[in-house]
Amino acid sequence: MSFDLPGEYMFYDGAMGTMLQKCGLEPGARPDILNMTNPDAVEGIHRMYVDAGSEIICANTFGCNPYALRGTGYTPAEVICAAVAIAKRASAGKAKVALDIGPTGQLLDPIGDLEFDEAYEIFREQAVAGEEAGADFIAIETMSDLAEMKAALLASVGNTGLPVLATMTFDKTGRTYLGYGPEEFAVAAEQLGASAAGLNCSFGPLEMYDTAARIAKATSLPLIVKPNAGLPDSVTGGYSIGPEAFAVQMGRFKEVGARIVGGCCGTTPDHIRELRKAFLKETAD
Repeated sequence: MSFDLPGEYMFYDGAMGTMLQKCGLEPGARPDILNMTNPDAVEGIHRMYVDAGSEIICANTFGCNPYALRGTGYTPAEVICAAVAIAKRASAGKAKVALDIGPTGQLLDPIGDLEFDEAYEIFREQAVAGEEAGADFIAIETMSDLAEMKAALLASVGNTGLPVLATMTFDKTGRTYLGYGPEEFAVAAEQLGASAAGLNCSFGPLEMYDTAARIAKATSLPLIVKPNAGLPDSVTGGYSIGPEAFAVQMGRFKEVGARIVGGCCGTTPDHIRELRKAFLKETAD
């Protein structure tokens, strides 16, 4: 499904997981469960992104699949319903809410044991629950297996009426860890009905530029770019790129036609605020 951007650019939010860690999320704990146990913390982070100028905020649903939620006592639909409601309250009509869908954490056949049809059904359940809860978009993120991306796209596009934003994660060579290239992804995303396509996670902006350019050349879809704030320090856990430097480095993506921009791991509301300021200032100039 195509959709009209409200302006020349549209601004995503930044990281949720690293922000929740600052709020006391224990290492190894499920961020999604905080929708049930500490909704105020999740809502507060969403509000900070809305206040920073995010026009799309991702519900805290990245890991809402039966594998990740096993043993928690909650179903994906229950967590998704709560998460979308939290994000909708926080948005207060100022931002669109995206159901955030991440990988299942399982490898698909023939590399792993997860059958394509089972993956499709997992993503179908998530997508339908998100639409029923009132999500405005579906954001499929951080995929490294093109087969899993295809399952998520087919399930989302085929079972909802929501625009689907699709991003994969690539290494410095421009390949996913399973060897897929950006052109393969871009063509598949357009053919399977994505509304926008791009990349997220892995590295900071500079390392992602060439791969983003390759995606832009391979598809007519709006380009999404959501890098990390660099890499985390092994001792402090802090990320290497501050808000102003992040915004400056992101400016180069205008050259390849990036239309939907935001941040992934390590980015904060300050990163989004500076990103928005830099992009809109340049547009005004």
